[in-house]
Amino acid sequence: MTAAHAPDSPGRPKPGRAAVKRTIDLVGAAALLLLLAPLLLLAAVAVKADSPGPVLFRQRRTGRYGREFDMLKLRTMHVGAERMRDALGTRNESDGHLFKMREDPRITTTGRWLRRWSLDELPQLVHVLTGRMSLVGPRPLPVRDSDFGEDARRRLLVRPGLTGLWQIGGRSDLGWEEALRLDLEYVRSWSIRKDLAILLRTLPAVARGDGAY
Repeated sequence: MTAAHAPDSPGRPKPGRAAVKRTIDLVGAAALLLLLAPLLLLAAVAVKADSPGPVLFRQRRTGRYGREFDMLKLRTMHVGAERMRDALGTRNESDGHLFKMREDPRITTTGRWLRRWSLDELPQLVHVLTGRMSLVGPRPLPVRDSDFGEDARRRLLVRPGLTGLWQIGGRSDLGWEEALRLDLEYVRSWSIRKDLAILLRTLPAVARGDGAY
């Protein structure tokens, strides 16, 4: 996919605001990793005990300007789940662009619990520290699901986020068009104030569990 470049885009923050956002990312990600380290360790042990396979799941994702990276998550599916996707294609409950199932047979028992509380996302804090992701931004999509036209590519003008308007707006309950609309709204109207508001609304959204599957 061609990298997205738009030096004058409203999604590209001015240097001062970009520095503030990066500082918030660094301090926030470091603090969360320290605070949640015991919980992350317990979750990793549960993943290992529940089913054979690695603790971490790696998937190629599309980052800012179309740069690809290997995103880390706690593994929530059985080994080989990616190869099973085509066989389950007719059971897709999304609108066709993304694959979503409420009762996905590939998900492990521990994986359902991790997804319910978004704990599988915690390893992504490492990507925030390295600069591949931000605490707040558009959802980082798998490479194969990323190229849906020019509108979708405009999502790539900012770093993908650990949370965002999609997280507080319904997560997996959102169809592609609505998720894309929220991502583009974020790119158009990015601000430090909006980031802080999204961060404050993320914990209640996770606690409700809306769209967590």
